[in-house]
Amino acid sequence: MPLLHLNVPKLIRRGGGWSRGLAMTTVSIWLVVLIAACGTSSNSTPTTTSGQSSTSTATTAAPTATTGVASTTATSASTPTATQAATPTGGASSTPSGSPSAGTTTYNLYFIRQGKLGVAQRTVSKTQQVGAAAMQDLLKGPSPDEQSAGLSTDIPSATQYLGLTIANKVATVNLSGNFSSGGDNASQTARLAQVVFTLTQFSTVDQVSFQLDGKPVTSFGSAGITLDHPVARADYEDVTPAILVESPAIGDTVTSPVRLTGSANTFEAAFTIDILDSNGNLLQEQHATATSGTGTRGTFDVTVPFSVAQQQSGKIVVFEVSAKDGSKTNVVEIPVTLSPPK
Repeated sequence: MPLLHLNVPKLIRRGGGWSRGLAMTTVSIWLVVLIAACGTSSNSTPTTTSGQSSTSTATTAAPTATTGVASTTATSASTPTATQAATPTGGASSTPSGSPSAGTTTYNLYFIRQGKLGVAQRTVSKTQQVGAAAMQDLLKGPSPDEQSAGLSTDIPSATQYLGLTIANKVATVNLSGNFSSGGDNASQTARLAQVVFTLTQFSTVDQVSFQLDGKPVTSFGSAGITLDHPVARADYEDVTPAILVESPAIGDTVTSPVRLTGSANTFEAAFTIDILDSNGNLLQEQHATATSGTGTRGTFDVTVPFSVAQQQSGKIVVFEVSAKDGSKTNVVEIPVTLSPPK
C-alpha cells in the first residue's frame, strides 16, 4: 500500500502565548485505496457517472410528456367538437334544430288572431325532422281550445306538405298548389307570414323560399305577391301584432316567476304585463320594455312573479298604455293554467 506524506501547519507557543507563526510538520497517513478503483478497466463505473445517470433519467421523462401531448392532440383532431358535429357535412340540413328537453321537442305554431299573428305551441317526441313536424302541425290548424281563444288560420285546409330543405340559413318549403288558392291580398299575405314565422323560429333559418308542387314561386296567388327572393320576418311587419308574445302560449301551465319572451314595436318600447287569477283578480302587474320601439321592433325577455295557493285557470294579459288617453291598446290575452311552486 502506498504511503502518503502531508505537510500540516501548526501554531508555535512562545513566551507564555501562542504566536501567529507557523511551523511545518510532516504527518504520515496511510491511505488504503482499492486496487480495483485505481484501475482503468472499461467495466468500472466511476462515482461521478451515477449523477450523470440520474440526469439522463430526468431527461428521458420529458419526451414521455411530450408524447402524451401529441397523443391528446391527435385524439382531439380525430374527434369533432360539438359545433362541428352539429354542422351538416353537406352544408345543408333537411330540417332545423328545435328545443328538445327530456326526450321531447317543443316548437311554436303561428296562427292568426284578429288579422295578426298569434302563437300556439306543440310538444312532440324528440325528432330530427322538427321543421317537417312543425309544418305538418301548422297545416292542421289550431286546436278547438285554441280556436276558442281566438286563433284561426288563413292556410287553405287542403294544403299538403311536400318537403323542406335548408341551405345557407334559407329554408325552401314545398307545398301543394292549394296553398295559393282563395282569399284576398290580406289572407294570402297572412298565410305566407304563418309559414315564415314558423320556420324562422329555428336557429338554422333566417329566410324562407316557397315552392308549389315542386316549382319555385315568384308571384304568389291572385294578388300577385312578389316572391322572387327569400323572405324574412321583417317582410311581414303589417301582419305582426304590436306585441307578439311567443312564450308562454295558449294553454300552457306556468309557475312563478313566469317568463315571457317575444317582440314588440310600441311607443318608447314600453308595455305592461298583468297576471289574473280564475276570478279575474289582478295577481301581479309589471311594466316592461323591449330592446327598441317607436317604429322599430325590439325583443323582450321578462320574468314576472305571482302567487297562487292552488292550481287554477288564469290569464296573462299584455298591453300598451295609450299615450293619448291612458287606455289599454294592442291587448294580447293568453289563457294559461297558474300553478303554485312545486
